[in-house]
Amino acid sequence: MNWFTGILVYTMVWCVVFLTVLPFGVRRTENPQPGHEAGAPERPMLVRKVLVTTLLAAVISVGIHFFIEQDWISFRVTP
Repeated sequence: MNWFTGILVYTMVWCVVFLTVLPFGVRRTENPQPGHEAGAPERPMLVRKVLVTTLLAAVISVGIHFFIEQDWISFRVTP
């Protein structure tokens, strides 16, 4: 796997993990002020979720790289 493929895999894994982590710990506002969306989260904790996502995506990407380099997963067609 070259560096471009590694960055591409990491970016795709990061997006999937972020969308998975995003709903964790979300609580609706009990009494929203007029003009505010009733379903908007009270404290979305986005910085924490981005940090967790970055760490998880790095671990998963290293795992994918390991499996590809060990030829446990191969994308080459053999005749």
